Amino acid sequence: MPTYVYGITGADHPLHLDDVRGVGEPPAELRTVRTDTLTAVVSDAPEGLRAKRRDVRAHQGVLEALMADGATLPMRFGLLAPDDDQVAAALDAESDGYRNRLAQLDGQVEYHLRVVRDEDDLLREIVNTSDRVRELRQRTLADPNAHDERIALGETVSHEVEARRAAEARTLSDALAPTATSVSPGESGTDVLSVSFLVEDAKADTFVQAVQREAERLGDAYTFTLTGPLPPYSFV
Repeated sequence: MPTYVYGITGADHPLHLDDVRGVGEPPAELRTVRTDTLTAVVSDAPEGLRAKRRDVRAHQGVLEALMADGATLPMRFGLLAPDDDQVAAALDAESDGYRNRLAQLDGQVEYHLRVVRDEDDLLREIVNTSDRVRELRQRTLADPNAHDERIALGETVSHEVEARRAAEARTLSDALAPTATSVSPGESGTDVLSVSFLVEDAKADTFVQAVQREAERLGDAYTFTLTGPLPPYSFV
């Protein structure tokens, strides 16, 4: 049976896992795979594992229990190894890298920030401030057959949307970066910002307050969604 891997800690990391259970139904019993310097917390992998809420919460619960006692390298939900021996071999092969990363993540948590701007608000700003957009818009309104101008208008607006979102993302990241240890950008798509921040436990309140200030500065046209503290998935 494959081995399900939850996270990696140092060999001397406390393991207060008596009341914690793993993924699956019934919940899998947790065990450890140890080397001289590292410990991986694992369990048997249930058949047909999917990202059900119950199992995602179980995975998260194991990591939260480990992180409560010190630095932990969290594995993504669903990470499997062929067996415990292969887990031990991986710990040995990457020992230096894992131990260095544990030292870097000690006392750190992750926050994920997503910022969305109301699209109508953005378009109004573009129309009001872009001379080129206003000119093309007036031409298309005056002449329903102005096909080339209509294409140019759509392209210009699209360019303005991307440019302004990128500028806002830089401004927000620059404002929040001083309160974080590291920043890991995500795929923003149509969002203004989708970024993970690595933050010291001792500075978590300062970081959250900085996010709140930015939300107040930008106003109701922006929706801020801050998730955390989380295991530092984006920084492993």
